[in-house]
Amino acid sequence: MSTQTPAPASARRSRRTALIGAIFLMATSAIGPGFITQTTTFTAQLGAAFAFGILASVLVDFVVQMNIWRIVAITRKRAHEIANAVLPGAGPLLAALVILGGLIFNIGNVAGSGLGLNAALGLDPKIGGAISAAIAISIFAVKRAGMAMDRLLIVLGIMMIVLTLYTAAVSGPPVGEALRQTVWPERIDFAAVTTIIGGTVGGYITYSGAHRLLDSGATGPEHVREVTRGALTGIAVTGLMRFLLFLAILGVVSAGVALDTSGNATAQAFESAAGELGLRAFGVILWAAAISSVIGAAFTSVSFFDAFSRRFSQPRVRSWTTVAFIAVTTVIFLLIGTAPAALLVFAGGFNGLILPIGLTILLVAALRRRDMLEGYEYPVWLLALGGIVAALTWYMGVVSAGTIFDYLAG
Repeated sequence: MSTQTPAPASARRSRRTALIGAIFLMATSAIGPGFITQTTTFTAQLGAAFAFGILASVLVDFVVQMNIWRIVAITRKRAHEIANAVLPGAGPLLAALVILGGLIFNIGNVAGSGLGLNAALGLDPKIGGAISAAIAISIFAVKRAGMAMDRLLIVLGIMMIVLTLYTAAVSGPPVGEALRQTVWPERIDFAAVTTIIGGTVGGYITYSGAHRLLDSGATGPEHVREVTRGALTGIAVTGLMRFLLFLAILGVVSAGVALDTSGNATAQAFESAAGELGLRAFGVILWAAAISSVIGAAFTSVSFFDAFSRRFSQPRVRSWTTVAFIAVTTVIFLLIGTAPAALLVFAGGFNGLILPIGLTILLVAALRRRDMLEGYEYPVWLLALGGIVAALTWYMGVVSAGTIFDYLAG
């Protein structure tokens, strides 16, 4: 006869820290430099009407993350393992798409960190990008990489929210008009909506928090309530940050400032809102968003590598592969001549095209592979919402695919 003893206090603290880390990994990945650049670009183009795009991204985020976190936690498997169980060969395909999307996005993340240090300290963007990459690499080079990553992401996430709140307050946005157009926009741009969704919940971002969740030990049907709270907290953090950033930019645009979206338009907006202090605050926000996204993109992309070899499931192999991933994307950034802003917008659109593929496969797993759910009755309402969002993202991806790829050429 065996009895189950409670986990020691240190183990519970470690699990709680990892769960909070999963929340902030999802949140900071979703509000990286891609989202910041995309928000500035589309707010300058659409004005208050882009509030609808922000709302759409939050609603899609809610449905996607609630489904992904729950399915991954209950099955105790990574997304590509679930995909392979649904359709042999789908796991490596999903892994390849996520890794490619993460690679493209991480080049933009390193570029964003360079732009951030340029605005904050006046450093050359390439030097700033290299320094930031070195800091991110150091996180994964230590023995307790997971704990170091969690604590850094929590600090960076809180810093971003506080500084963006200050800038939104001083820019004086037309809040009433923004709220009206959140639900009744004068114009809907599907390419903008698809791109912002891709930049906040598409590609690797979809799985960042869920895959970190597996390391927390909060898995299985018995932890569904804890997982749901974690997902909702992460969605609330990302939603708050998205609207605050949008309002900060909208205040500047509404004041009549013409932003140059071919350059560092967000820096221009923050400087117009709060002068020199605003410019420095933007630099810190962008750098924090970028380096946290470098960490998130690398961690999540590498978590898919074991779809091709089980060696990558070994902790030390995974850590050094993550280091190599960051190093490769940094070298590519230092060599390419593509404008960072165009690359970030394109990366968001590309990840938006990946989103419906993975979401559809995991929803099929929840619907058809009940044996993987350990007897858990999956909520019909959540599955139905997931199906609606999957259909919507497939439609938006097809409609706006050509426009998204034009951003890179432009």
